[in-house]
Amino acid sequence: MSKKVSFSAKPPSQSNQAAIDAWVVDPKMKGSESVKRFTFEVPLSLHKRIKMTCAAQDRQMADVLRELLEKHFPEV
Repeated sequence: MSKKVSFSAKPPSQSNQAAIDAWVVDPKMKGSESVKRFTFEVPLSLHKRIKMTCAAQDRQMADVLRELLEKHFPEV
């Protein structure tokens, strides 16, 4: 027995870094300076609180976290 699985959005091939970046980057960030991705771990309870608050405000977690980082680390 075999199953067929199809996906509608396929990431670009690994050889084309610009296409990969365009596929991954948040469209709201286009046109601004280049961006850098980073990953960090938070406790599950904190993640849930952030996610629930953002959902209640109909906002993206990434946008809210960017705002918090900008407030904490203002440009000098």
